[in-house]
This record gives sequence, structure tokens and C-alpha cells, in this order.
Amino acid sequence: MTVTDQDQPDVLGFSSPFAIDEPADHTLPFVFNTGHSGSVYPAAFLAASRLQPLALRRSEDAYVERLFAPVVAMGAPLLKANFPRAYLDVNREPYELDPRMFDGRLPPFANTRSMRVAGGLGTVPRVVADGQEIYGGRLDVEEAVQRIEHLYKPYHRALRALIQRTSRSFGQCFLIDCHSMPSSSLGREADPKADIVLGDRFGTACAPDLIERFEAAFRTRGFAVVRNKPYAGGFITEHYGEPNLGRHALQIEINRALYMNEASLAVTSGFDALVEALSWVVATVAESYADPIPRSIAAE
Repeated sequence: MTVTDQDQPDVLGFSSPFAIDEPADHTLPFVFNTGHSGSVYPAAFLAASRLQPLALRRSEDAYVERLFAPVVAMGAPLLKANFPRAYLDVNREPYELDPRMFDGRLPPFANTRSMRVAGGLGTVPRVVADGQEIYGGRLDVEEAVQRIEHLYKPYHRALRALIQRTSRSFGQCFLIDCHSMPSSSLGREADPKADIVLGDRFGTACAPDLIERFEAAFRTRGFAVVRNKPYAGGFITEHYGEPNLGRHALQIEINRALYMNEASLAVTSGFDALVEALSWVVATVAESYADPIPRSIAAE
């Protein structure tokens, strides 16, 4: 974990809220995104939280940006958040907020009644992933507005620009939204042995061909794969997936037990093997799109 405490031009304490790793040559019609892998915790946030840093970090998709780092050398850009999910969640609507968290009136257009807000996991989360309350008291509503204006909106502008650039260059774009999942979450709705959950919003966020190719590649490498349960894709998959316009979005959730100790958050001996396997999967799917675009993809 990185704690920022000096040399911070940003009003919220971030010298670089997010980063884009650009390939030397953008040769693939893909964009990769890791919006939950950020691990830079501003000192003011840590001071305001009632939780220890390790507890806050349990909301992270820890190391996912490293798992997918090889895609850059393959020819695809990788957008990655530096701010943590416990601080701001870019996989939500811009103003998906819980009024009970704040002193002051939220903007009238805020979505205060979503299921995610009810669960404490809005744009500014109330709880970490295991349900523990983050703050000891209420936040000023201006704090939420600042996080959205200075972090959320610039992040989505950058993501949107990458998608638009890719669409212009290739006539289509495949957005891969990369996440990790606690192994304990799988017992509720999915096979507890699932290694990978692919989410396409139940067939609405991408052409069937994309999820089928990824599923086949993962299965070839021996991974147990399920679709959409318990994770069908969040705001990013739903919002940016417009297959009728040639913009396809697919969420990939990776079981954390494959590569890390979920208690200590330390990487395990399986990390390097998983990086290699993910690289093979991406390369295999990308190679399958090297031929002329299938009519089924172009038309959907």
C-alpha cells in the first residue's frame, strides 16, 4: 500500500490519480481497464477511517493491474486507477450516493435508492467489501462532490477517449473490465470452484462471440468458468457495452485464491503462472480477431 503525504498537487492528495499504459503500437481492437486495483491511500482518508489499512485494502482488486500488464506489449492500452475502491468506486454511476453518509444536501439528480447504495457500496462507499463501516462519522457532502469531480469524471473521460480512439482505428472496440473476487463469495450463487466469472450483463453488453471466445480460451487452460453469476458486470460493463454500435464490454472476475493470500494480501507462488495463463488467453482471443471482422460481430 502507498500512503501519500507529500508532493501532492491534487486537492485530494493524489499526484497521479490514474495512469494509462500505452503500447508502442496500438495493434489490437482492445482496451483493458482495472478500476478497482488502486492502492494509494491519502493520509487524510486513513485518518478519517475507523478501519486499519489492511481492512480497507480488502476492497481492492489487488494486483490485477499486474496480472494484465502484459497486454500492453501485445498492443492494447491498459487504464488503471491509483486511488482505492474504498475511497471512490468508478464502477458505479457518478452520483450513486447514500444520504445517510453526508452532512449537507446531495444534488437532486443523485441516485440514492439503488441496490448498491442500500448495500453501502455506492460511488463513495460506506463499507468495505466485507461489510465493515469505513467512517466513524458523517462526511461533508462537498467531500463526495470533490471526489467525483476530481477523480471519477476524469477517469471516465480517459476511458471514453480510449474506447472512441479504438473504435475509430479498428471500426470496433472490445473493452475488458478486469477484476478479482474473494473466493468466499462464490459459494452463494456460483460453483465454489469457479476460477473465472465472465460478465456480459446477461448477453446485453457484448456480442455473444466475444464471451464465447474468452470462455473457450480459459477452459482450454484448465480454468473453471461460469457466466454472470454472481457477477454480471457493473456500471462500466453496462454503460460502455453498446454492441449495436460496435462497442463491446466484458467483465472478467478472477478468483483471488489463484494468486494471493486473501488474509495477508501477499502474492503466492501461483501469481506468475496466472500471469502467463492470462497472457495466453488474451493472445489467443486477440489472434482470433486478426482475420477480417466476422459479419456477426460487425452487425451486432
